[in-house]
Amino acid sequence: MTASAESTVTFDGRFARELAELAVPWQAEEAPDPQLLVFNEALAHELGLDPDYLRMPEGVRLLLGNHLPEGATPVAQAYAGHQFGGYSPLLGDGRALLLGEIVDANGRLRDIHLKGSGRTPFARAGDGRAVVGPMLREYLVSEAMHALGIPTTRSLAVVGTGRQVRRDDMLPGAVLARVASSHLRVGSFQYARATDNIELLRRLADHAIARHYPAAAEAENPYLALFKGVVSAQASLVAQWMLVGFVHGVMNTDNMTISGETIDYGPCAFMDAFNPAAVYSSIDVGGRYAYANQPVVAEWNLARLAEAMLPLFNEDQEQAVAPAVEALGEFRKQYSDAWFSGMKTKLGLPEAPAGSPGDAAASELVDGVVALLKDGPVDYTQFFRNLGQAARGNVRPARGMVLDLAAFDAWAGQWLALDPDADLMDSVNPVYIPRNHLVEEALAAATEGDLDPLHRLLQAVNAPYDERPGLERYTEGPPEDFGTYMTFCGT
Repeated sequence: MTASAESTVTFDGRFARELAELAVPWQAEEAPDPQLLVFNEALAHELGLDPDYLRMPEGVRLLLGNHLPEGATPVAQAYAGHQFGGYSPLLGDGRALLLGEIVDANGRLRDIHLKGSGRTPFARAGDGRAVVGPMLREYLVSEAMHALGIPTTRSLAVVGTGRQVRRDDMLPGAVLARVASSHLRVGSFQYARATDNIELLRRLADHAIARHYPAAAEAENPYLALFKGVVSAQASLVAQWMLVGFVHGVMNTDNMTISGETIDYGPCAFMDAFNPAAVYSSIDVGGRYAYANQPVVAEWNLARLAEAMLPLFNEDQEQAVAPAVEALGEFRKQYSDAWFSGMKTKLGLPEAPAGSPGDAAASELVDGVVALLKDGPVDYTQFFRNLGQAARGNVRPARGMVLDLAAFDAWAGQWLALDPDADLMDSVNPVYIPRNHLVEEALAAATEGDLDPLHRLLQAVNAPYDERPGLERYTEGPPEDFGTYMTFCGT
């Protein structure tokens, strides 16, 4: 494709066509002076899009929604949601548009979605715009999550609009072009259920099955199978968050996907010092979405999905409850199994049959390492990476991070006796994560027009497990004067 993206890639409007009740046709706001700030060439190739075209003026306008390729049907999606536990019957894309779907180079259907593209009918009091810092944060963190192997939406580009946007100060505006296997949310089902249109709810579920859980179509009860699939996907996803020390920050039901992808990187962060109560969102004053609460909140959100889907499980609501409760009850075991298995891998321990002496020993070691982390301010990422050195015979770096040396020595003696696999540990314990102080440094510079710190940080986190010379500052925790870290909603 040299002249036009349309020549080889045709957009589809499947969501807009099949679920018109959840889609409001809309147009993106025109950008006065578009500038491509950061661009994901590898993802463009994966999507079957021509990177050279997307760098051209017409391609940049496509990334803003100001030029519509063949088949594109931009819509704002309707959904409801529980936000910090309070139900809102109508939320929707207040500052975003789904351009449509494309089939990528691997034959997968993917959404192309714009964030910060202007006011929609769902905008309420918002201006519908986004600013450079938060859009680059989502680009950076979502691509870091992808490199860590964690299911996530992807970021194709951030385009500056050339328009100043009022927040506390006047800040440069930007649009994020986001890619997902879909943007179906728990809140999508809550909205459909609230309409009392069971036919719409059924079509939404059929759409979700076709896109994400095709095997469910063959089940005795396809809709219950769909729900079970979402439960399993979310149990696995949240376990992966916990294993790398990621705090999402705003786990509202409209921010939980049906696909099991991480979505909506607003007030998110990676822990520096291990802290079960870690909260980085300025508005989460009660700690509802604290690090340790994430599995509990995920289960709560899934209960809301079950409530929305009840009429599909069984026409008799009373008979629908028991299978829904049973399916939801699998979440805790699936999450626990995924987290425990992941922790054993982080410690380089082999799998052992449940209930065996090896399994019991591993369980004791997992409990022990969590106790060591809780005992003092231990850098979570550095500690596990340093344990890889300990497995090779150099215990000093990890030992020097804990307060209770006797407890560490006793734990390490038991652990080393099991001959942990250091190479396995290095394959799952990252060297580089988006350190909060480095993220803020990069975003502040980018807001002033200097993108070099962002690109350097992206280079580090795009290969998180491969230690490289010259990147030492990207392995280090925050300076003492960094203070208590807090993030803010981009609206």
